[in-house]
Amino acid sequence: MSEGKDQMTQKAELSQEEILRYSRHLLIPEVGLEGQRKLKAASVLLVGSGGLGSPIALYLAAAGVGRIGIVDYDVVDPSNLQRQIIHDTHQVGVLKVESARNRLLALNPFVHVDVYNEVFTSQNAERIAADYDILVDGSDNFPTRYLLNDLAVLSGKPFVYGSIFRFEGQVSVFDARQGPCYRCLFPEPPPPNTVPSCADAGVFGVLPGTIGSLQATEVIKLILGIGEPLIGKLLLYDALEMSMQVIHLRKNPRCKVCGESPEITHLIDYEAFCGVPARAGQENGLEDDRVIDPVALKRRLEVGDEVVLIDVRDPVEQQVSALPGALVIPLERLPQRIKELDPQREYVLFCRTGVRSARGVRQLAAAGFPKVKNLRGGLNAWAEQVDPTMLKY
Repeated sequence: MSEGKDQMTQKAELSQEEILRYSRHLLIPEVGLEGQRKLKAASVLLVGSGGLGSPIALYLAAAGVGRIGIVDYDVVDPSNLQRQIIHDTHQVGVLKVESARNRLLALNPFVHVDVYNEVFTSQNAERIAADYDILVDGSDNFPTRYLLNDLAVLSGKPFVYGSIFRFEGQVSVFDARQGPCYRCLFPEPPPPNTVPSCADAGVFGVLPGTIGSLQATEVIKLILGIGEPLIGKLLLYDALEMSMQVIHLRKNPRCKVCGESPEITHLIDYEAFCGVPARAGQENGLEDDRVIDPVALKRRLEVGDEVVLIDVRDPVEQQVSALPGALVIPLERLPQRIKELDPQREYVLFCRTGVRSARGVRQLAAAGFPKVKNLRGGLNAWAEQVDPTMLKY
């Protein structure tokens, strides 16, 4: 800990109310009064206040971390409440950062909460993160994750990583000063629109609680300087098997950001790094002639146009809603079943929101299908614009 940080810790005196609040910490030799002062003097930036961000923020505030910054740009949606426990039904429609701040201050009025209602990008990341000691990943996307990692390396700060998918999660602490960074493990992000998000693939509601709590644990250990942080280690968790395993990681001397001859010396955004900048007029990377609106599709079906519908969702989603007459070909099975389709026919692919079906459209187009389109907005848009009796999910 630096001399300046020592002075801050000395100034982080605890009131009688705080002594009572944190009394169970004060009984632990590894924490004690000095450790609680360290927590009060610490500052943590959390990017994301959703599934992972919820338990992370709640436990950091409850533990008495003195300054917590939260970056998010979304509003609370009913579909969030299955796992994003920092928000509640009364906060639907409210900015997530405001909902989170209100909840944290209600939990612990002795902490300071900064909120940043903005997209975390290469243009604002350094400004936002400048005054925080530790960076924490509560996001659900690769652009933010790679940006956080690069920022951590370039600013010499630890980066507490977590990710989730359906029933599985990962946790690590990346600190290039002592071990590998995220790019040492995953040098380049996957191409845009190739990896499903939680919104597309689903997530077991309690999973982010487990992974987020582990991330909060690592943050608190770093602040206190106790135990063995997951630096150079990747923890893998499987909720179905209730198993954990730890994989040991090595620093990559050829890493583009923390290696011996780094190529990345300033922050860049994910799209620029991949060489696929977003263009106006595109939806999920598709040109306009590859997309059809629900109302336009309805009209074509009503006049008898020979349009074949293909539902690329997982079979379990058929239990919620379906379009009569559609072929059901789950996206992961599409490459094997392309031979069943006629390249001369016209196809419209759809899923829940249009993200997965856009990937299917690209696959068919690349395989020589000239007349294939994506249903803009998927079945949820169909329910909103065409059939209000259809269930949205």
